[in-house]
Amino acid sequence: MLYLLSELSGVFSPFNVFRYITFRTGGALFTAGFFVFWFGPWIISLLRLRQGKGQPIREDGPQTHLLTKRGTPTMGGLMILAGLLVAVFLWANPRNSYVWITVVVTLGFGAIGFYDDYLKVTKQSHKGFSGKFRLGLEAMIAIAACVAVAEYSAPGLAYRLAFPVFKDAIINLGVFWILFASFVIVGAGNAVNITDGLDGLAIVPVMIAAATFGIIAYLVGNVIYASYLQVNYVPGTGELAVVCGALIGAGLGFLWFNAPPAQIFMGDTGSLALGGLLGTIAVATKHEIVLAVVGGLFVLEIASVIIQVASFKLTGKRVFRMAPIHHHFEQKGWKEPQVVIRFWIIAVVLALLGLATLKLR
Repeated sequence: MLYLLSELSGVFSPFNVFRYITFRTGGALFTAGFFVFWFGPWIISLLRLRQGKGQPIREDGPQTHLLTKRGTPTMGGLMILAGLLVAVFLWANPRNSYVWITVVVTLGFGAIGFYDDYLKVTKQSHKGFSGKFRLGLEAMIAIAACVAVAEYSAPGLAYRLAFPVFKDAIINLGVFWILFASFVIVGAGNAVNITDGLDGLAIVPVMIAAATFGIIAYLVGNVIYASYLQVNYVPGTGELAVVCGALIGAGLGFLWFNAPPAQIFMGDTGSLALGGLLGTIAVATKHEIVLAVVGGLFVLEIASVIIQVASFKLTGKRVFRMAPIHHHFEQKGWKEPQVVIRFWIIAVVLALLGLATLKLR
């Protein structure tokens, strides 16, 4: 692990650069990006060979997708996770508990998504395994992660919910914080999963959110910056910036192959894992509420599905032409690249709003 080279800094001063989180974040970004870009073609070929017909396309979705997306392999999240893990293990501090908690959640959610993708591909159906069972597994992983976060948090921060903008607003929720934080992680995983419906639509907002939380993690994990910004200082969370850097690099490598027309889809393997990762970092840095702002696009996507289902069951009428909402705009006549790029713009604006909460105190 390259981080361990920093231990030699006392003997050989050039190794001292490995102590800096910013340097290792950049290293993780480039390592993950290179890994995915280099091994991407081989992984895609392997998945295409194994899957044959590729990801099954929803019959009730946009009819154009039946022609343009049929036969495209899925489980591209394996590429992202492989690049991310290689970079994290090389560049992150192996003694940091927050890093391991985040990795465990990411792998756990990724495993759930992988099994779901496997069932879809083998059965050639867009339905995976039981939604309730899947949510139950996600909740178990999230609860365990939140208990671990509370265990490693500073005494004045454990089981507490911080509110953005108000510098002294932090409430002790006790055991209810575990339930709330778990909901954030599970909700983030499924919101990203719902968003992943068009080429490049999910991965870029995920990278934007990762960049935002990389900055947040670095600042709240540094006592000087946290004091200046009057945010809660959370020791150890600065190392999560390295994880965010790895995610951005892996995401960039994946986007090379996922850009329209996509050579591979992320699948539940990637979307659940990446959403869970973002949710865990938000919980660890005490910025759970800010995640709803930064990831507002994901919130909008999953809310559109909830509203559509509730409206149809209660009134027999649909609010949107099709849910999730990105399909609604497709049905209105927007071309796929228009939907994707405009949603990217929304993600950037929301990320800037989320960062603004650091200074608005």
